[in-house]
Amino acid sequence: MNLFFVLIAVGLLSFSGVLYQNSDWKVPAEEAKKKNPYPADKENLAIGKQLYAKHCQSCHGKEGLGDGSKAEELDTFAGDFTAEEFQKQSDGTLYYKLTVGRDEMPEFTKKIPLEEDRWLIVHYMRTFK
Repeated sequence: MNLFFVLIAVGLLSFSGVLYQNSDWKVPAEEAKKKNPYPADKENLAIGKQLYAKHCQSCHGKEGLGDGSKAEELDTFAGDFTAEEFQKQSDGTLYYKLTVGRDEMPEFTKKIPLEEDRWLIVHYMRTFK
C-alpha cells in the first residue's frame, strides 16, 4: 500500500514539474521585440553550435529535446527546442531567457559575456525543428 502512495506522489510531482515548465515566463515586450543582429550564416551557426555544446547541451541535449546528461537532476523539464511552442517564440524572447535565466535555468551573462555569442546560440537553437 505504501508503494502505491509513493508512486502517486512521484507521478504528481513529475506532472507538476511539467506544468510549471510550461507556465508563462514573462518577457518584457521591448526585449521580446529585439531582432537578432547577426546573420544565421554557416559560420555563425557553427559558432553557435560550439557554444551550445559547451553551455547548453548538458541539460537540453544534443538534439534540443531536453534530455541532456544533467536533465534528470533537474526538478523541472529542460524544455524541447523542437516543439512548435518553443520555435514560435521570438529571437528576442529566447535571447532574454538565455541571458537572464529563471529558477534552474542559469543566467549566462558571466559564462557567456559576449552578447554576440548568446545571439549565435539563439540562431543554433532555431535549427532544432
